[in-house]
Amino acid sequence: MIAQLRTKEPTTQAGTGGSAVTLRGIRKQFGSAAAAVEDLDLDVHPGEFLTLLGPSGCGKTTTLNMVAGFLTPDAGRILLDGQDVHQLPPDRRDTAMVFQQYALFPHLTVGQNVGYGLRMRKCPKAEIRERVADALGRVGLAGREDRLSSQLSGGQQQRVALARAIVVRPKVLLFDEPLSNLDLKLREQLRLEIKHLQRELGITSIFVTHDQTEALVMSDRIAVMRDGRIEQLGTPETIYREPVSAFVAGFVGQSNLIPGVCTEGGAGECTVRLATTDAVRAHQSGTIAAGDAVRVLLRPEALRLDTAAGGPSITGRVIDVVNEGNLATVVLVITESIQLRVSVSDPGAHSLPTPGDEATVFIPPGVARALPAD
Repeated sequence: MIAQLRTKEPTTQAGTGGSAVTLRGIRKQFGSAAAAVEDLDLDVHPGEFLTLLGPSGCGKTTTLNMVAGFLTPDAGRILLDGQDVHQLPPDRRDTAMVFQQYALFPHLTVGQNVGYGLRMRKCPKAEIRERVADALGRVGLAGREDRLSSQLSGGQQQRVALARAIVVRPKVLLFDEPLSNLDLKLREQLRLEIKHLQRELGITSIFVTHDQTEALVMSDRIAVMRDGRIEQLGTPETIYREPVSAFVAGFVGQSNLIPGVCTEGGAGECTVRLATTDAVRAHQSGTIAAGDAVRVLLRPEALRLDTAAGGPSITGRVIDVVNEGNLATVVLVITESIQLRVSVSDPGAHSLPTPGDEATVFIPPGVARALPAD
């Protein structure tokens, strides 16, 4: 998965002279419950594909709906291209939403569904026909104008919903978990198609998902949300390689988070004594001093079962080996409360342990990251 990460900042960011979407001090609370969004600041660059990522209830969909105008923040400002849109209804914000449930009219044809927004804007019929045909061509549905949307597959309906959004040429395109109802193979196909189309059109886009793979593959930047706030904002590579907290490390990508104590702090690195092995040298996130409790992040793909790897080692008992063909995951019990996962690429070329075996896992230099204990 890591080989697919997008590592560069969006090319449209440099020299834009401002933000396409600006959120300042946004707060939203429903009844007496804890605030769904609390003191949120965010800038989305022109032409950028930004993903709001997080577990259910973290505030990502609430944030998206406030940008769209479906919800009104209790406090704060929302600006689109520098214009405060607090008082503007959704149809005057120059945004378009692609919904999880497609929200197509089943009694209308594909062409009528796609052209609905243009008809509401009272565009000339000839222009509607031309723009609908262009939008359908971009999503791979050219020539399907006369079919009923109810006769289409789920993937085709989602393409219609996407065409309906882009046909009005919005300044900001909003996605509310649009792929969650599709099967895995179709999700993988559509997420690449959406990203390629967004890049081709250059539309500023905000994408909401709880699927880390979607976020890593599609995004220019990711905002990881937790309890209504942004825990970390950065490129997919930064979020994956340099998480700022155990929450981000545990939510994005497969991870082993091993408790330990810092025995020696330093500039960007520290020495940690783990409960499971001798001391390891680790890159550090944030300020960590000697005596601090930490969690050490060890990505499964960075660990080795080969004794030639060298470095500090952890020994445990194998309880499971999951072979997926091109990748195998070896799961070990280290202590009563700690398990360790090791990824082995091309498992057919290796002699893998079996459940019940004792195995030693090696930690190569430079792969450990120490995080403040939550």
